[in-house]
Amino acid sequence: MKNFLSARLSAMMFLQFFIWGAWYTSVAVYMTAEGMETLTHWPYTVNPIAAIVAPFFLGLVADRFFATEKVLGVLHLLGGFVMLLVPQFSSTPVAFILLLLLYNLCYMPTLGLANSLAFHNIQSQEKQFPLIRVFGTIGWIIAGLFVSFVLKALVTDGRLPEQTPMPIYTAAVASILLGLYSFTLPHTPPPAAGQRVSIRSIVGLDALQQLGSRPFYVFLVSSFLICIPLAAYYNFTQLFLKATGFQNIAGTQTLGQMSEVIFMLLMPLFFARLGVKWMLLVGMGAWVLRYVLFALAAPDTIFWMIILGILLHGICYDFFFVTGQIYVDKKSTPEIRGQAQGMLVLVTYGVGMLIGAQVAGNVYNSFLNGASDLTLAQWQQFWFIPAAFAAVVMVGFGLLFNDRVERAPVTAPQATTAEQ
Repeated sequence: MKNFLSARLSAMMFLQFFIWGAWYTSVAVYMTAEGMETLTHWPYTVNPIAAIVAPFFLGLVADRFFATEKVLGVLHLLGGFVMLLVPQFSSTPVAFILLLLLYNLCYMPTLGLANSLAFHNIQSQEKQFPLIRVFGTIGWIIAGLFVSFVLKALVTDGRLPEQTPMPIYTAAVASILLGLYSFTLPHTPPPAAGQRVSIRSIVGLDALQQLGSRPFYVFLVSSFLICIPLAAYYNFTQLFLKATGFQNIAGTQTLGQMSEVIFMLLMPLFFARLGVKWMLLVGMGAWVLRYVLFALAAPDTIFWMIILGILLHGICYDFFFVTGQIYVDKKSTPEIRGQAQGMLVLVTYGVGMLIGAQVAGNVYNSFLNGASDLTLAQWQQFWFIPAAFAAVVMVGFGLLFNDRVERAPVTAPQATTAEQ
């Protein structure tokens, strides 16, 4: 029965991230093909805007009035139907972008809801959650392969599948399927049902007050700050790979998700040996090392350094984002679990990534200065900037974060750390 429950939660995570991977990495190509080449930054702007709104929805609705699986199902159904409409407005850019905003307003709260549902129905966060969450990464990889190979076979007019609306329709259909599937997931009642609704609870201040401590504030501020340099990777790695001569850019980047799967499976072992603080520090350090490798590789296009930098994605993402989710859950009470996860989404995927995208874009444009691409020497200077920023955040976190309880004895690779 326990394995069956894990399989059900794993399927939820698979579809959750298959949806995101199907459209997020291809919509800019589609917009360019439809004459919206000057507007391709907008999907990556409305996404973090929706992440900022998500905690307000989670704190008001998911924690108080409706079962988590029902809210998850309704949001995915609504999002799927909105996504079906998006390609119909490709000739009207304002409507196209507004529909993407509406879709993201449906989707982004489901990240916190899926985590909250999974945490509610498992006994050991460190041992069970990484094994469930890894199927989200697999879903993202399968989505990319599906777009590149399966949809490519269906395109008969010579266009790339990314230049067609097919990836968007794929995301829409998968969203509707997950919406229906969500109603079959374990019943997860609203943990704060019957409690008085207040502005403090809606904006997550109640959760922050209960979680509030110096170590938690250090974690939250560090999470926000580290996401500013992190945004440079998501925005500009594809352009960097093109400039350094890579031909199969999308395929090369999937190496990062493949390493993510490996490290996700190894997370229980690392938790037992390292604890939360050192997991987070290693994750931050991996981001610094990645950017340094990119910078050192740029002038002479040293391919192995670039590949190694991409392969570090497993450590970069798993050790920072997934560890952060587990840390927040371990610090939370059942009554504020949804609010707490939503707050983390706001700080990282929302405000941090939004500011980071704008900062990275302005830095890139200052190097570009009217040219069509950066020179290799300019790419080196560009990557050293987020490397230095991330290094400062990492050092500050290492010096200021100290949240310990007695560590349980480690007797097997699956043993659970008690350090937070």
